[in-house]
Amino acid sequence: MVSWRNMKNARTKLLQMLAEKSFRLGDFKLSSGGTSDYYIDCRLTTLDAAGAVATGEAVLEEIRERGWNAGAIGGLTMGADPIVVATSVISEQQGSPINGFLVRKAEKTHGTGQRIEGFREKGARVVIVDDVCTTGASTIQAIEAAREFGFEVAGVLCLVERQEAGGRVNVQKAAAPAEFVALFTANDVRAEHVKALETK
Repeated sequence: MVSWRNMKNARTKLLQMLAEKSFRLGDFKLSSGGTSDYYIDCRLTTLDAAGAVATGEAVLEEIRERGWNAGAIGGLTMGADPIVVATSVISEQQGSPINGFLVRKAEKTHGTGQRIEGFREKGARVVIVDDVCTTGASTIQAIEAAREFGFEVAGVLCLVERQEAGGRVNVQKAAAPAEFVALFTANDVRAEHVKALETK
């Protein structure tokens, strides 16, 4: 078993964990309706104890490097949920807290009926996150809901971009003028997965 704490940095740890825990080769049907010879389930990494730490550290590092200066981080439930919590916790541990919020797929039909849960400060600069971007539909839903609520979208980030179905173009268009970045491409994760298999 790999000791992730001995790896060089959070980004390296995260890529290696995604390749080991989240990437599978085979014949898969995607939520977009298409098919693929691989599948990436980021939650197998982001909900892993060590994976959550690597996720939070890598995402926080990227947000800081981009200078997005965000007060909160959030995204559409449930792919974004573990990313939001991990990043928020790590930011507090590092002394520069970034709060979290979650975007429901639809407004609640009971209680306060709100779609945004958690941090709710209108006018705040926020970062929208997602685990995997294929068509970009879930990321776009979160962007639209955040702006409709009154947030200013400072940046948009996904862990893995599948580089297909026009996802990047779709998200960039919806995010503008905010920037859209992916920590990794599916090819990055595939290459790391294959490399790990070859060294076993």
